[in-house]
Amino acid sequence: MFTHARAPRGGAASDARVHSPTMGIQADHWITRMAREHRMIEPFEGRQVREGVISYGVSSYGYDMRVASEFRIFTNVLSVVVDPKKFDPRSFVEFEGDVCIVPPNSFALARSVEYFRIPRDVVTLCVGKSTYARCGVITNVTPFEPEWEGFVTLEISNTTPLPAKIYANEGIAQVLFFKGDDPPDVSYADKKGKYQGQQGVTLPRL
Repeated sequence: MFTHARAPRGGAASDARVHSPTMGIQADHWITRMAREHRMIEPFEGRQVREGVISYGVSSYGYDMRVASEFRIFTNVLSVVVDPKKFDPRSFVEFEGDVCIVPPNSFALARSVEYFRIPRDVVTLCVGKSTYARCGVITNVTPFEPEWEGFVTLEISNTTPLPAKIYANEGIAQVLFFKGDDPPDVSYADKKGKYQGQQGVTLPRL
């Protein structure tokens, strides 16, 4: 966008305009082209699959990714303190299946079906599916930074006092792609980010 430059103190207002960098959200045709020509999303579903499932695939301005059948369900049987700097993997129970039951007021980690390769001039935001949100199930995913790649680790929180079902190989969250005017000086790959190329459900790293 363009903004008016501030006039010098005591002087007349200026009509000069300065250019501010913008970040535009990308539409379905861009997502499809980047997936097919540059392997940005693999596997890629080029339409919105909805019949009998929680929807997934490309949408007007985003991509609804699926959750895989690998889960790690949080348990407090050890009564340990959750420490992001020194996380105890024994706090999770591993589970694999078509339906994962997340206990009341607890959470599970999972991974996406899709593998993402983010272009250098793109950053993403991710929001949970409305179908789950309306049941009190919240999916948290941090932004995918420029030139990050890997399977996405998903944090799925059950905020209700009842057990909640999560359906594997169906939609879990929508990814929105924002393209900047210029690529950054330092990308996630350049700084050798600790979650680069992650494969399975990845626990916190320091």
